[in-house]
Amino acid sequence: MATEHLERAYAQDCVTNAEYTTECNKLISQFKIAESALGKNESTESFMKKYQMDCPRAVNRLLIMGVPESLRSSDDGDRALTVATTVANFITAMDVLKLEQLDVDVLLPHLIDLRNSLVQISGTPKDWGPIQKVENWLVKLNFMRAHDRIDENDSRQLYLDLDSAYSEFNQYLKTKR
Repeated sequence: MATEHLERAYAQDCVTNAEYTTECNKLISQFKIAESALGKNESTESFMKKYQMDCPRAVNRLLIMGVPESLRSSDDGDRALTVATTVANFITAMDVLKLEQLDVDVLLPHLIDLRNSLVQISGTPKDWGPIQKVENWLVKLNFMRAHDRIDENDSRQLYLDLDSAYSEFNQYLKTKR
């Protein structure tokens, strides 16, 4: 319901883009955690029907789009800037791992920035590989506390996932010339 209210407020220009993006990202992360708690026993749609939840804006944002509207609405004029920002975010996230800064409170902001820049790339589907890889790590890190550290195995896996996501991102750019 919070997402429904936020979407309504954004549509009526009652919140700034920055406030909307911050809060929407938080709600999307919380939703993904709650959705994974449902497990395979029940779908989100059946849960909403069972409890008579009528929130079409939230359904669109959480189940269909998966990202804040403010991030998805970038125009093609910003494409070069978006690509440059995404490349910088990939490099920064990978450098953080190379420098062995493995605390959750250090990693999380870099991965959020990377995910936010990836979703701004026009024409990508919601389930695009690079976005999914980063979001899987965001879900994992969101389950941990700020002072927790990922171990060496997770660090290596995250680096490999980021490297393969970066390669897939580059391949996508080559096809969109």
